[in-house]
Amino acid sequence: MESTLNRRALAMLRAVGAGRAELTCSCEPDLRIDGLPCCDQATAHELARAGLIRPAGGPVVAVGQWTRAELTADGRLALAGTPAAA
Repeated sequence: MESTLNRRALAMLRAVGAGRAELTCSCEPDLRIDGLPCCDQATAHELARAGLIRPAGGPVVAVGQWTRAELTADGRLALAGTPAAA
């Protein structure tokens, strides 16, 4: 992922951090926020590949099933220092 996250990626990270997001369990996880599919799945895939978001720990779900998303330590660091309105 680029060293600088764009506004959409930051908004996606904030939604994950606020507990409003879910991921599919797969190697290229899809993201939905507030129950709606994210408009930029390519960025969602990049965030997951960069290790900024992941499926939350808890019950193991089958491949392709939805589960709560969470920020990783790197995801929290990526948000640190960015203005809330970025």
